[in-house]
Amino acid sequence: MNQKKVLLSGNEAIARGCYEHGVKVASAYPGTPSSEIIKNIATYDEMYAEWATNEKVAMEVAIGGSIGGARSITSMKSAGANVACDPLVAFSYTGVNAGMVIALCGDPGMASSSTEQDDRYFTKLAHCPMIAPSDSQEAKDFVGIAFDMSETFDIPVILQSTTALSHSKTEVELGERKEVPDKGFERNIPKYSLLPAFTIGLRKWSIEREKKLAEYAEVTSLNRIEKNSSEVGIIASGMAYQAAKEVMPDASYLKLGMVSPLPMYKIKKFAESVKSLFVVEELDPFFEEQIRAAGIKVEGKDLFVPEGELTPEKVARGFIKAGFDLPRWNKIPMIKPRQSVRRMPVQCAGCPHRGISMALKKLNYNVAGDIGCYDLITLPPVEHMHTVLEMGCAIGAAVGIERAGKQKHHTIAVMGDSTFLHSGMTGLLNATYNKTPINLLILNNDITAMTGGQYNPATNYTIKSEETDPISIPDICKALGVKHFQEVDPYDYQACLEALKQATKTDETSVIMTNRPCALYPKKIKADILYEVDGDKCIGCKKCLRLACCPALYQTDNLTAKGKQITGIMAADCTGCSVCAQICPTKAIKEEKS
Repeated sequence: MNQKKVLLSGNEAIARGCYEHGVKVASAYPGTPSSEIIKNIATYDEMYAEWATNEKVAMEVAIGGSIGGARSITSMKSAGANVACDPLVAFSYTGVNAGMVIALCGDPGMASSSTEQDDRYFTKLAHCPMIAPSDSQEAKDFVGIAFDMSETFDIPVILQSTTALSHSKTEVELGERKEVPDKGFERNIPKYSLLPAFTIGLRKWSIEREKKLAEYAEVTSLNRIEKNSSEVGIIASGMAYQAAKEVMPDASYLKLGMVSPLPMYKIKKFAESVKSLFVVEELDPFFEEQIRAAGIKVEGKDLFVPEGELTPEKVARGFIKAGFDLPRWNKIPMIKPRQSVRRMPVQCAGCPHRGISMALKKLNYNVAGDIGCYDLITLPPVEHMHTVLEMGCAIGAAVGIERAGKQKHHTIAVMGDSTFLHSGMTGLLNATYNKTPINLLILNNDITAMTGGQYNPATNYTIKSEETDPISIPDICKALGVKHFQEVDPYDYQACLEALKQATKTDETSVIMTNRPCALYPKKIKADILYEVDGDKCIGCKKCLRLACCPALYQTDNLTAKGKQITGIMAADCTGCSVCAQICPTKAIKEEKS
């Protein structure tokens, strides 16, 4: 029978692999570049899929699915794995019932992340294996291999991806779904209860299991030798393998599909078969350090950069540095990259965060920020969010700033609705419990916007678009001890100013929540009323451009009487939010005449 072939991204292929290999339970919190995995899993009726409130919960749901006897998966980006690390380490100790896989998507080059971490270290921390596909076909196939490994060795398995793999498309051969019998929940208190009475000896068992995994790494087809030149041997995995193959097609390769534990005997034999050995790997010298520690001579990070994606150009520069003559690539160091115009990201036209952001700057408060679309106010022209560290950090940081001593300005913690539900609730409880007089601003736009418009518990729908009862953020705040709660229309600039002023007058924890939906999700807002600029009243002060910085505003070629450029509004982009009209000193911005 002819198999159907289609183009799939790495994320789509992982989701397809879950379908074909009998997965029943999937849970995740959105985080680029991993978000599309669970989104595509949700399109299959055979699998339960959900948006979890955060990555730790997603990990725990998948763990529960495994203990309950069904193949389960969770997916996340690097930062999410930091959040989920506690249950990951714990479940590695206990082992699985049905197979469990963690699809972990790194971001070399920081295309959409605040840090550039090497996810391979999770395997050492959790003592669990990791496999790394290098194209979409492997991404699909490796899912099945990962589940087989998980069930064979009684351990969760990490499937590593990166932005390049997750979002690039290659041809994939589809297969049919293979139903896996449910094992059911077997009560086994000593196995799944990490009490000292039961866990004594598990460390030794874990070490023995790692030895078996290391033996498996020596024989598995995941690690294959591609014998070509006896002069040059290259060890690589994932997308770094693809980049190296493009630059050095005639070299011999040890392609590592299983990146932890390493097949050290196979590496030693491979090294003996070539005159010069190189490791091409992204970010840290994870392979290189282990290979050197085994007494094998190898070159790596002295040649290849330790930051960013390893593109073919970067790999070529490394081999040229090592003395190789590469006719196709040897002029690369002489080529200066084109200088593109640097365009700062800005809030969308009609963004509900714009008015409140301007109010924060006007009042000159200290702002402890968080992860979300609103962190764009760290950039020009607003430049008024002073800390952005990780999900849920805003409240704790604001408490610390307040407790550090007398400050020149009031401190405001800022986070979105999805972030508040992800990891802000415990911070707010901490603030009220300890009677810290901070002010929390929850920018509620009814969606998880930054990662592409996913639903969250405060919305009306699940990932499968099933209607559900939304969680009330005001009720949560009240339950957590908040006595001073306000809602404000973020399109009303004056109301934003007054709400912030009022909040900072209380000596207790207070919360302000905005109440306008995202301008783009779940569908783009269409304006009922558009705005235009009266050229006779515009004085060219650019206040609207400097403060609002709305993509719908632009400078025209028309001049005022004093020779200043008049502002214009692009009707196709205007959503009618009116914020620019509210801050215009001459009232030149007004409703468009019908």
